[in-house]
Amino acid sequence: MEVSERFDAKNFMNGDTYEGHFRGTLPHGKGKYSWSDGTAYEGDWEVGRMTGNGRISWSTGGTYVGEFSGGYLHGFGTLNGSDGSVYVGSWRMNVQHGLGKKHYSSSETYEGSWKEGVRDGTGKYSWSDDSTYVGDWKGGRMNGRGFLTLANGDSYDGHWLNGLKHGSGIYKFSDGGYYFGTWSRGFKEGKGTFYPAGSKTPPLKKWYSCIGFKDEQQSLLPDTEYSTSEGSSKSGFHRTLSEMIHVSDNSMSRNRGRISHKTTSLDHNWRVNSSLSEAASCVVSGGSDEETPEDQENGAVVYEREYMQGVLIKEKSRSCSEASGKLQLQNKFCGIEESKRSALDILKSNRSYFLMLNLQLGIRYTVGKITPVPRREVRSSDFGERARIRMFFPRKGSQYTPSHHSISFHWKDYCPMVFRNLREMFKLDAADYMMSICGEDGLRELSSPGKSGSIFYLSLDDRFVIKTLKKYELKVLLRMLPRYYDHVGKHENTLITKFFGVHRITLRGRKKVRFVVMGNMFCTELRIHRRYDLKGSTLGRCTPKDKITENTTLKDLDLAYEFHMDQCLRDELFKQIHLDCEFLESQQIIDYSLLLGLHFRAPKHLKAILEGPETVHDRDGSPTGASSEGEPFIPPHSLLLVTHEPNSATRAPGPHIRGRALRAFSVGGKEVDLLLPETGRVQVQLGVNMPAQANHKVRHESCNDDSSEEVELFEVYNVVLYLGIIDILQEYNLKKKMEHAYKAFKFDPLSISVVPPKIYAKRFIHFLHNKVFPEEGRP
Repeated sequence: MEVSERFDAKNFMNGDTYEGHFRGTLPHGKGKYSWSDGTAYEGDWEVGRMTGNGRISWSTGGTYVGEFSGGYLHGFGTLNGSDGSVYVGSWRMNVQHGLGKKHYSSSETYEGSWKEGVRDGTGKYSWSDDSTYVGDWKGGRMNGRGFLTLANGDSYDGHWLNGLKHGSGIYKFSDGGYYFGTWSRGFKEGKGTFYPAGSKTPPLKKWYSCIGFKDEQQSLLPDTEYSTSEGSSKSGFHRTLSEMIHVSDNSMSRNRGRISHKTTSLDHNWRVNSSLSEAASCVVSGGSDEETPEDQENGAVVYEREYMQGVLIKEKSRSCSEASGKLQLQNKFCGIEESKRSALDILKSNRSYFLMLNLQLGIRYTVGKITPVPRREVRSSDFGERARIRMFFPRKGSQYTPSHHSISFHWKDYCPMVFRNLREMFKLDAADYMMSICGEDGLRELSSPGKSGSIFYLSLDDRFVIKTLKKYELKVLLRMLPRYYDHVGKHENTLITKFFGVHRITLRGRKKVRFVVMGNMFCTELRIHRRYDLKGSTLGRCTPKDKITENTTLKDLDLAYEFHMDQCLRDELFKQIHLDCEFLESQQIIDYSLLLGLHFRAPKHLKAILEGPETVHDRDGSPTGASSEGEPFIPPHSLLLVTHEPNSATRAPGPHIRGRALRAFSVGGKEVDLLLPETGRVQVQLGVNMPAQANHKVRHESCNDDSSEEVELFEVYNVVLYLGIIDILQEYNLKKKMEHAYKAFKFDPLSISVVPPKIYAKRFIHFLHNKVFPEEGRP
């Protein structure tokens, strides 16, 4: 029997009223509901819920006119906030979601994509002073690629992170000058080239291609999401968002949901994050340090500059023809540069891309298969030959595998339960792990600066490094895996490489390619300015000066610093180094090294870290490395250890760290955090965020007229250290024994890298103890 509809009015005991159509006892059809606090809704109802088109006005002064579904603001509508802001666009479950345009009460506007109530996707933000940003957004902040135009005529086209310039980009000044370089958290960082107004710049198309943009005309706006057919969705973004908003009224999802009939205030002031305004105001204008002398020949000279945290520390002038041939990009990850050519025959052209897709497919399958299995302690059988997951991935898919756009391949996953427990040991969530490696944005392919010719992939969030293994390296890893598992489980502060998965891909008719997934030791938002690979040997352990760039991983004889740190931190460091070396010695491993990354805290007058013939001068003509009296400049302290407070760190460490906070002698033996001015608060852990003083010996001539004697002085820098023990898969086998015998006959036996494991460990520790991290006060 159908329930008849009727028109009626009803007063509720709490003071609410409803007047309109009913179906049974529930509002259905047209009607008006008034809450006791003054909020009112008038429009369509469906079985007791606001569904259809309607208008709601809140007692606070805000109004919404548009579509509803299941009691939610859902579909398309206009919100007029009590603060004067206006949003016109799509909604989902009471929050802005989809395409929309918002006018803020501050006369600023945003037009573009929204996700869960914040700017996310692609959009355009306009400030009240006519500055504009068009590009990518994430979590309400500029993130990805974007183009910023300032009111003074300057513009920036490049990468952004959390509302700040971060990565490669081009800054164009209003007078026509260009700066090509990189930024880190809003500051110029590393090397770049400045072209004064009128100079002949390199082809912008080539630069855009280098930094990952298709071309300088590449659209920053996505294809329309309002297209109603497959054909129209491919036609591009031909209309403005405003035009599309007015033709999208007919699209609305009718999802049902449970909701309280209490009123919900949605008239919040979603202001742009303050960092956006700061980004527009803190940029150096065209008349700043980028100004060139008036007497410079027009277009004849360009300037190669090096910055550290926004401070100019080095400058060279070159002719335009020289500079255009030396345009280089930087990569801050692990001292690895983008590869132009693969070292393995199978990794050429698009086959390398297919290999990356296969790797992602396999990891997604393996993690998805092993995660539902109840957690348990590993058994001896989990390390055995049968502890493998094998699967064939045909291109068209199968009963067990999805179809894909790569080429068919065979997949093998080694010891899945062991590596699942290792990931859980480091609190790596399975979903986060898959998103980091298998996300839609893919992996970055990188090549190693070493001799191995290995291929590296880096996850876009910088948390994981994936490296190809040789067959003998895989055998060594699997042989030592039971002891490795025990060692990592027993010593939470271990410095040795953290392995999270070992896999193999076989392409039909091709070689087998083996991979290992590792934690990135340099996963930090701080820029790693210098990198060292330290073994303790001396033969061949230096880098030719003409081959040193900011991305070069330097060696033992290149190290010109001694690092002094808090005594408790040093004691903990060497305690763990001894334990790790004992483990590696027990496994007959040699050729490992300490990977050391330095982040320099740049004071106002910091000298260039790379020694060179040029000296940067400040405006009054004094060298920036000395005071006006000629005494060496000692920079002020920019690092501060404070008592550790749980959950107070502004940045989480990388996935390779799980140890507790370290204790420091300087704060009474308490666990500590590190305060970094203008950066944040980070937790000090073994191998991560470790503060130190870097002492660099320099020769300084005496100012005494009666003597030309040279005085030994130190340049002192505050640094943050990141370190770990890498390359732990070289066994002291017969081949290495023969190499040792040959080189020991030809060279000093203690200078060569290949020595027996016991001697190698002893020499490694001695080098670090006396040369790299000497005790305070040691002569």
